[in-house]
Amino acid sequence: MLVILMDDQILAPERVCQSCLLANGSGQPRWRGGKLGCGQAIRQLAQEQPEQYECLMGFRVAHIE
Repeated sequence: MLVILMDDQILAPERVCQSCLLANGSGQPRWRGGKLGCGQAIRQLAQEQPEQYECLMGFRVAHIE
């Protein structure tokens, strides 16, 4: 599951990505083959952290299982 991380909030991608020109036709982040297609991976500081990405719009996206 993908989530958007903000200062003290966790948001569903539907609340942020629907207005993004880089989102897919369903208003979701472009997630392909286990990678965020509309952003870059952020280096993990600890193994316990989920995979995190920074989207091209500047939001932090986390992949939580």
